Amino acid sequence: MPNRTPTTYAQQDAWRELQRYLPPRLHLSDADLPREEFWNWNGHRVHLDRYENSGAPAKVVLHHGVGTNGRQMTLILGKTLADRGWEVVALDNLGYGMTQVAPGTKYSYDDWVQLVIDYIAYEKAKDDRPIVLYGLSAGGMLAYHVAAASPPESLAGIVGMTFLDQRVQQVRDETAHDKLGARVGPPLMHAVAKTRLGDMRIPMTRASKMTALVNDKSALKVMLSDKTSAGNAVTIRFLDRYLNYSPAVEPSAFDACPVLLTQPAEDRWSPQHLSEPVLSAITRVPVSTVLLDNAGHYPIEEPGLRQMQDAIDEFVQEVTGQR
Repeated sequence: MPNRTPTTYAQQDAWRELQRYLPPRLHLSDADLPREEFWNWNGHRVHLDRYENSGAPAKVVLHHGVGTNGRQMTLILGKTLADRGWEVVALDNLGYGMTQVAPGTKYSYDDWVQLVIDYIAYEKAKDDRPIVLYGLSAGGMLAYHVAAASPPESLAGIVGMTFLDQRVQQVRDETAHDKLGARVGPPLMHAVAKTRLGDMRIPMTRASKMTALVNDKSALKVMLSDKTSAGNAVTIRFLDRYLNYSPAVEPSAFDACPVLLTQPAEDRWSPQHLSEPVLSAITRVPVSTVLLDNAGHYPIEEPGLRQMQDAIDEFVQEVTGQR
């Protein structure tokens, strides 16, 4: 039998099924689709959804979480921000979306961070337009980790749907699949990660509160059946590093760029108080929060969707000197 695994989103149906649950204004026709590209990084073929605009004053790079992928970022933000005049790229990190991991490679969350640092440098080398990095869910803290470790002035700003420091026990307790797993799992995985068993894969539905990814049950079913997003599995090694990663600069000393939290008001996975350990400690740069009315963790609801799009557009204008 030939291999029928999709290698591009043009060959995948999951995102098309998911967009049925989005407002009609966000449905992508064939004419609205981004250009699909691959960027070579350390032997990996990293998938990009790109809305190119050489005349745009700035670029916005979108990053998914551990239950989503780049095309799902394109659906809720990519085309909308492109229509507002920005160049937009949605990235699939290792193990997610259409990114093709080099055979035999062992990677961890540290590689996710380094990949994005190097990608920002790659974009900056092409031209020096300012870049804003957005991350949904776990991608929010990844955006912080990238900004903290990048050379000065790499990013004009970062936006997160959440900023979850998984070193904090309350964050683990409330975002894990269950509280017992949040207490017993991390030390066990930390020990196992150092052995050959660290390559064992765990479904993210077992490790996290993936049932709270999106509030519409039918949309959730679509996402959970998608092995490139919510239906994915990651190694024990990856999870261990994700839970224990220490940033290059702690929040109390962070001064890289302004920060925006776009917090869904009906988020059943990571409510606003879980971002407070990070955001309350950041005092050297501006930090702002916008609540998204009626929206869930992966927001598909109005008016939260439009509020998110407006807030990010305004933030990019502000931090790149366009207003």
